Amino acid sequence: MISVDDYRARMLAGISPLPPTTTPLLNSLGLVVTEDIVTSRPMPGFDNSSMDGYAVRSSDFVGGAGEVVLTVVDDLAAGAGIGVTITPGCAARIMTGAPVPAGADCVVPIEETDGGASTVTIRATPTPGAYIRLAGEDLPHGSLAVPRGSIVTTRNLALIASCDLSAIKTRPRPRVVVMSTGSELVAPGDAVAFGQVVDCNSYLLAAAAAEAGAAVTRIGPVNDSFDEFTAALEQHAANADLIITSGGVSMGAYDTVKEVLTARGGVEFLKVAMNPGMPQGFGRVDGVPIITLPGNPVSTYVSFEAFVRPAIRKMLGHAALLRPERTATITESITSPSGKRQFARGTLTGGDRLEVAPVGGQGSHVIGGLSRANCIIVIPETVTEVRAGSSVSIIDLRADDDE
Repeated sequence: MISVDDYRARMLAGISPLPPTTTPLLNSLGLVVTEDIVTSRPMPGFDNSSMDGYAVRSSDFVGGAGEVVLTVVDDLAAGAGIGVTITPGCAARIMTGAPVPAGADCVVPIEETDGGASTVTIRATPTPGAYIRLAGEDLPHGSLAVPRGSIVTTRNLALIASCDLSAIKTRPRPRVVVMSTGSELVAPGDAVAFGQVVDCNSYLLAAAAAEAGAAVTRIGPVNDSFDEFTAALEQHAANADLIITSGGVSMGAYDTVKEVLTARGGVEFLKVAMNPGMPQGFGRVDGVPIITLPGNPVSTYVSFEAFVRPAIRKMLGHAALLRPERTATITESITSPSGKRQFARGTLTGGDRLEVAPVGGQGSHVIGGLSRANCIIVIPETVTEVRAGSSVSIIDLRADDDE
């Protein structure tokens, strides 16, 4: 058997980031920027008011002489052009975001005035620069706004738009084709005869791949037929950057995925020292990377987290491929097979002091337990028992539930 780390390293060596493409800004959320984005103008682009009020000259208030009456010579709304120059004894009514007129060096909020239209009585003594947003105080012209390698978020997307860009260079979303195989599978909503199983794997993998950032095409259940699986593979490989299959990779008489791909060549099947999810395979079909996963749902999910999610993130150009591991105190004792890394499902509680409890049975078919889990407990290959109260490594899955 090969270790989890060695298998993942070999698999990822065959995966490359996708070439950059021009992406419309609203479609770029979550993608990785492939070139530096710099400001095309100062931000703000001009001195403007941060309050509704009056643009005035602070020199008209020397000595703090109580109320001052000024003549209103202009009315400036947001989007206004160059206003009248403010001379001594004058003011301009101004709205938030409007350009500060020449001659004025501060703004008095309307709450500190009588709100007059032709003349205004000002009851405060303003200081130079008060309530003025200076041109370039956020970012000067030509400064680095979003460096290459950044992930587009809802926050920096607004900054990119402010750089006057409606499209940017990013790594594209990988086109991922998901297939579940097995003659026993039926689609959800179809009649289920005795001995048949509802296909949940293709839905699980499609959702997980989409969560990881891929553009997903889900193929319904494919029968354990050499010709049928071959036809499905050839039909969809031409429009895929990555193919994921589940089922048919073990040692059984009807393990069609392994049979077909072994006959075609280019795919390696290995036993990985992990529980669940020992039978794995990866390689290429018609030049397209393919990752073959075992068919039990929990094995499928754990294998996706261990191998497929990092592959998708590498295609997307992410620097961090793996979820970070954290430490928690386990509340129940748990055993683990010798020589295999166990990925047990657990429920995680707490904030700074995390506690984790194993959830459901740890069998590879226990979908109910998987649905209640919000983390994966990682038990090393050399550990066969973890006692309650011990520290364990966990992979926190709760972020997916929050998104």
